Amino acid sequence: MTVLLPRVLLVFLWLSVIGSALGVIYSAHTARGAINQLTLLKREAQQLHVEWGQYLLEQSAWSAYSRIEQQAEEELHMRVPTGERLVMVHK
Repeated sequence: MTVLLPRVLLVFLWLSVIGSALGVIYSAHTARGAINQLTLLKREAQQLHVEWGQYLLEQSAWSAYSRIEQQAEEELHMRVPTGERLVMVHK
């Protein structure tokens, strides 16, 4: 019986070491996957930020007062009313 106890303890310790090693391998694999995903998401966020900046520039160009006035004159044939055609509405 006294010889059996050290062997059981030795087997338990070996299993603990192997289990711990497998745990380290699993956690390292999980961490690498998370880092890869984080890198991809950062790259996507940077690309979306660039697109957002481009859309802001495009919006600024399309909504410029001079462009709207030019479109109104050319396409809709609108003109600024002259003094005699201008009507003031009072509240």
